[in-house]
Amino acid sequence: MVTPAPKKRQSKRFTQILALFAILLVATGSVWVFVSSLAGRTSTTASRSSLGAEVRQGVVDIPAEGSTTGDMHLSAKTMLASKMPYMLYGTAWKKDATASLVTQAIHAGFRFIDTACQPKHYNEKGVGQGVTTSLLQLGLDRTDIFLQTKFTSVSGQDENNIPYEKDASLEEQVKQSVHKSLDNLQTTYIDSLVLHSPMKTMDETLRVWRVFESFVDEGKVKQLGISNCYDMRTIRHLYAEATIKPAVLQNRFHKEKNFDIQVRSVCDSLGIKYQSFWTLTANRKALASPEWVETAKVKGLTPQTLMYAFMMTLGHTPLSGTTDANHMAEDVDIMLRFQNGEQILDGDEVKTLSKLLGLHG
Repeated sequence: MVTPAPKKRQSKRFTQILALFAILLVATGSVWVFVSSLAGRTSTTASRSSLGAEVRQGVVDIPAEGSTTGDMHLSAKTMLASKMPYMLYGTAWKKDATASLVTQAIHAGFRFIDTACQPKHYNEKGVGQGVTTSLLQLGLDRTDIFLQTKFTSVSGQDENNIPYEKDASLEEQVKQSVHKSLDNLQTTYIDSLVLHSPMKTMDETLRVWRVFESFVDEGKVKQLGISNCYDMRTIRHLYAEATIKPAVLQNRFHKEKNFDIQVRSVCDSLGIKYQSFWTLTANRKALASPEWVETAKVKGLTPQTLMYAFMMTLGHTPLSGTTDANHMAEDVDIMLRFQNGEQILDGDEVKTLSKLLGLHG
């Protein structure tokens, strides 16, 4: 038989433990905000580096120039509706760290995630784990996150780890790949399905595209796109033949391809959104130039976030694949400044940066 006295002591002790835990939580939060205020790349401003605690709650309060402040719920659906530039978080080469990095990126404020059903370079299942964890932790809806994945042909796969039957018909390979992506990403639909690169022939490319379109018809895919396509004739041909037109093109943005000047012009004329990857890596020399560094300093940016600002000013969607928490916060901040309608660069500044990059025409 249990006497009343021990119950009282246990209740009192439990209350004391709860009070101590609450004190620790408050103290930890204060330390985190203090540490966040010190974090950042070499030339971040206090307004950006203090962003951490608010972003981690999924809500930010950032004043746009010439407007009053207001809460912005970080949602892909809302950001798309705004028609303002945004960024994608790229997940290539992250291997076993993929899940934790995706979670970290979403906590930092990224809402657009790029991956591929290509185990050779991507851990698509890890992306799904990271997204699912973040949705639960932050209380987000699936529509708050935009998931983009890719079908990669046999030639782009590791022959020892192909995510579909190697000897199946091309149409069946695509179907198996998409179903694998849905399973890996733990979702009932994909926001953007991209052909990782054109197939060897236009006929094969169109065969893949027809299967893509069937998934849109079924409601399992929202939009379609293509990647690693540097021939404007291929883009025009695909656009002309497609029932469901390509919505995005994702390419490397570098000097060797003349920064896709003609391709980007075609995309603009057809209403295709241009996504850039290798945006920083391919342009290190320009970003290290004294003129670029000084411009970044004047703008309160890092050379890297200035490059992202340049791309978004052009109306493009850059990918960031950073694994650094401070850099994630910086990248999200520049994206949110665009979302709030701030003009970071004027026309003359865009021309100056273009010349530094070697972008002519």
